[in-house]
Amino acid sequence: MKNFFIVGLLFLNIACDNAKNNEEKKDTSQTKIQECSSGEIKEARPTGDYNVLIWGDEFDIDGRPCPDNWFHETVPPNNGSWWNNEFQHYTNREENSIVENGVLKIIARKENYNGKQYTSARLNTMNLFEFKYGKVEVKAKLPSGQGTWPALWMLGANFDVVDWPFCGEIDILEHGNKEPGEVSSAVHLPNAEGNHYYRTASLKIENESSAFHIYSAIWSPEKIEFFVDGVSYHIFEIKEGMPFDKPFYILLNVAMGGDFTGNKVDPNFTSSAMEIDYVRVYQ
Repeated sequence: MKNFFIVGLLFLNIACDNAKNNEEKKDTSQTKIQECSSGEIKEARPTGDYNVLIWGDEFDIDGRPCPDNWFHETVPPNNGSWWNNEFQHYTNREENSIVENGVLKIIARKENYNGKQYTSARLNTMNLFEFKYGKVEVKAKLPSGQGTWPALWMLGANFDVVDWPFCGEIDILEHGNKEPGEVSSAVHLPNAEGNHYYRTASLKIENESSAFHIYSAIWSPEKIEFFVDGVSYHIFEIKEGMPFDKPFYILLNVAMGGDFTGNKVDPNFTSSAMEIDYVRVYQ
């Protein structure tokens, strides 16, 4: 009986430990903060009521971008080409996307690759992290050189079902279609006839490629408001029937050339990177 009792206690302890471990695993799996990172979430000063951090990537561990957070798009979706007549091919190579010294670097390079003149990277959180309403904040330093087209943006998570522009698009930051330092934001959507239209605004900043700036958007049921370093410069009012009442996912990329840049790239361009210190989402 004594041996049976000891064995019973042993199995009970193992069961309790397993239950505890399972509970710990459950809690960890529900945590949205990047598990590939060893660093704590850095101090943030969100505005308004959007002060609860629900997801973030601090890029604190050197190497490949965390696969739990980011998916590399490498297969051209548009009949073997990327959209907007762009010149680059996106890859998942370390030469085009890598975390170093606490920042994610998305690197555009001049090189022949699969029939394209340039390479770069395009990362997204589709099926990894999607959300409805909140504040997105990205601290970034932009690439330099005529023809670079960095973008921090979002697409409706139903993109694969309804296609663009019916899924909706929110561009938090774009740069490259005007003079250096003039950054822009935009909202893309269909009109009543199903044709695409957009609303955009721009802001002139300094040191866009030599210093970090904070690009953010606050998305609520009523409006989408865009900021640079806390300065509001674009407000888009949401009306009934617009595709901004469903979850969206986040994209980060650097394109080369294309319609947005007037199809012009500096012939002396060799390489430049967009550096991202963090991506955070608050609700």
